[in-house]
This record gives sequence, C-alpha cells and structure tokens, in this order.
Amino acid sequence: MRKILAFLLVLAMVISLAACRTADNNNETASTDTSSADTSSTNTTEDTAAETDTSSVDTTESDTAGADSPAKVLYADFKSKLAAGETDIEAIANQIITNEIIPFMGGATPVEEGYLGGFDNEVTGFEKGVMFAPMISTIPFVGYIFELADGGDTAAFKAALEDDANLRWNICTQADEMLCEAEGNLVFFVMAPASFDD
Repeated sequence: MRKILAFLLVLAMVISLAACRTADNNNETASTDTSSADTSSTNTTEDTAAETDTSSVDTTESDTAGADSPAKVLYADFKSKLAAGETDIEAIANQIITNEIIPFMGGATPVEEGYLGGFDNEVTGFEKGVMFAPMISTIPFVGYIFELADGGDTAAFKAALEDDANLRWNICTQADEMLCEAEGNLVFFVMAPASFDD
C-alpha cells in the first residue's frame, strides 16, 4: 500500500511539473509570436509616420493615463480607502480584492510574523498584517498590508520587504512587478502581473 501511495505521489508531482513546463513553453511561444507581430506593426507604423507630417502629434501623459498597472491601481485604491477614513487593514484588504481590475476571486487573511508567500525569508517587525490573494495559487499575484507600531521604522521595513521579495514564489508563474509603499505606519505591498489582459 505504501509503495502504491508513494508511486501516486511521484506521478502527481511529475504531471504537475510537466504542466508547468508546458505552460512556460506556451507562454514563450505566444510571446515569440507577439513579438514578431509587434515588429511588423511597428514597421507599418514607422512607414506611415515617414509619409505623414508628425509635427502636430501630441504624445502627452494623458494618452497613457488608463494604462496603469494593476499594482498601481490597487495602491491608488488603498490610498482612497485611507482618505475615506478606513483604518481596519483587513476591511481595506477585503475591499481592495474586489476591485474591478482584478479578474479572479480572492480573499483576505490575517497573517503573523514568519514565512509569508512571496518572500525568501521571514517577515518580521509588524504588529498586524493581512494578505490578499487569489483563491487559485497559480495566478502570479499576492498583496499585503502591514501595520507597524506607532513610530516604527517604515523605511527599514519597506527595504527588508523589497530585498526579500521573490517575484517567482510560485512554481509555474512569475509576477512582473512589485510595488511597496508606506502611508503613515501602514505598508502596502503587491506583486502582480503587468496586466491581467493576457
């Protein structure tokens, strides 16, 4: 019986690793196809630009105002909750995870000092913490709100988070960006894809 159970466990591991490898290969193929498509559209755009007068083209920030990454959108949402007077970090996290930019079901969970998902070392130095993440762990997204003691060194805490963060904490996926900001004695931390459109 033990041999059968051991065999089944090994088989499950091999299948999951093969699935990860297949997903990585599919992503590489898709990105290769996308880059060649991008190159051809860039060439067409350059040819068109050469034929037309570009002196009246306005390339201000407003052209890309809606192109903020999920991490930046969620940080803005976090700041708006604070500005509205919300102080309970778990309530804030539960509201943030329902933001319309997030295409998955998620939840918020209180955390304590120790090893936390997304970090290579123990995370310490906070009084309260909450994690918000998708229900499916293969999505490359994880967020935290940490509450430090009044007068706590938020700069040192932020630096420790940034140093220990691992964008590839999941086996099959990798986040594209990390955002870590402090507001008073609260530290907002997110690792996320650059976009959920892919």
